[in-house]
Amino acid sequence: MDLFDRLKDLREQGLAEIKEAESEKSLNDVRVKLVGKKGDLTQILHQMKDVAPEKRREVGQKVNELRDLFNENLASAKDSLIEKAIEARLEAEKIDVTLPGRRKHVGSKHPIRIIQDDLERFFIGMGYQVVQGPEIESEHYNFEMLNLPKDHPARDMQATFYVDADHLLRSQTSPVQARTMEKHDFDKSDLKMISPGKVYRRDDDDATHSHQFMQMEGLVVGKNISLSDLKGTLELVAKHEFGQDRETRLRPSYFPFTEPSVEMDVSCFECGGKGCAICKNTGWIEVLGAGIVHPNVLSAAGIDPAVYSGFAFGLGLDRFAILKYGIDDIRDFYSDDVRFLQQFRQEED
Repeated sequence: MDLFDRLKDLREQGLAEIKEAESEKSLNDVRVKLVGKKGDLTQILHQMKDVAPEKRREVGQKVNELRDLFNENLASAKDSLIEKAIEARLEAEKIDVTLPGRRKHVGSKHPIRIIQDDLERFFIGMGYQVVQGPEIESEHYNFEMLNLPKDHPARDMQATFYVDADHLLRSQTSPVQARTMEKHDFDKSDLKMISPGKVYRRDDDDATHSHQFMQMEGLVVGKNISLSDLKGTLELVAKHEFGQDRETRLRPSYFPFTEPSVEMDVSCFECGGKGCAICKNTGWIEVLGAGIVHPNVLSAAGIDPAVYSGFAFGLGLDRFAILKYGIDDIRDFYSDDVRFLQQFRQEED
């Protein structure tokens, strides 16, 4: 069989194989077989030396024409296969637009975070700065700087988690205040700050106690700061958080870092001060502790207590959330139950 007959047979066979290819892979195999470097057409070209010189040009022309024909049909077949694949995929992934849409499950802020954000905005509006500090604290800042030397009996009131002999999980955010007082330039301005964060105490977890809780402490230090400034500030906080109709009162108390020290009560949310089970028939609910900064605390931070004075207060964000939202088990805050958290979505901004 001469080369012209072979080209004729190859043309018929090649076009049939291209037409029968059912996938891009099988079509590529046909392409390699027909026009590849070792394909049928290439093999014919290698035999040109055996063709009579006067017929070589004609054979070469026929080979080139057949190669062009194969390439055109290969390209057309590939486009057709791609189009069929897309159609099949669209059919398989068909979307029924009449079906109801899928609801997006939007999360909600934690109630403690809602209280914290609200109070931070409130105090920032009054010119306070928000300061953070380490949760692993040294004894020096957690106790000594706050008028609690090693032999002070009040240390027994704060059973703590020690990391080593000199460091512990902070039992209050007051160390942040001590660190800030050391660095603050009182010649330029008074110090007005709040320090929110997590604190730890060795306590048995139950409905009203937790070994960890969120606290926010406030501190103002300047010249001529008095108890009346503290009372006015705390009254604003209580009315902002619990309602403008809340009444407040201060009761004498004891804290080693303030002198004098007070507890603040607000009139009961449930009975309005008449007496009920929630307020234990007293008409009042305790919400926070406060006082005038002890001179020893000022001196420890390098501040002259004869020139400067200040007030401090500490409130439990957990307790504020419990009182504001009527939560009866503190463990709900840490259970990660989305049904519990979803109740507070309307409280968010």
